[in-house]
Amino acid sequence: MRKILGLFIALLCVSACVSVMPPHSVAGDFDGSKPMVCTVIEANECIMGEGCRTVAPADVNLPRYLWIDVAKKTVQSEKSGEAARKSPIEGVKRFDSKLILQGAEDGQEGVRDGFGWSLAIMEDTGQVVLSASGDLFAVTAFGACTLY
Repeated sequence: MRKILGLFIALLCVSACVSVMPPHSVAGDFDGSKPMVCTVIEANECIMGEGCRTVAPADVNLPRYLWIDVAKKTVQSEKSGEAARKSPIEGVKRFDSKLILQGAEDGQEGVRDGFGWSLAIMEDTGQVVLSASGDLFAVTAFGACTLY
């Protein structure tokens, strides 16, 4: 019950923040023409035969913040610096008022831990859904983006 209440409060906060933003900052600004940072609010891990469970982003090696620059075709864990984990954006598509970004990661060399990922960013609100899948596992995450 606490998790549900905590999630509800977090979603209310995100909704309130998005609803009080000036119209010029939410009306289609999340179309990939400007860099953005997305905050991961909730993450879920699903493993075949075990089902799904809500986890902290760090539990599935997911950064709390995703710095996205569609023009440079990068998603990274920090705005800048050598320590930032970087993933190239391999596909970009816009439809139904969503910006869809896709890529794939090999993971650690010599380990079968590669996965494909997709980000769906709502162009009018900046809300984001991330999904990643690999060998019999999937991660979903929900969050919100802002421009920087």
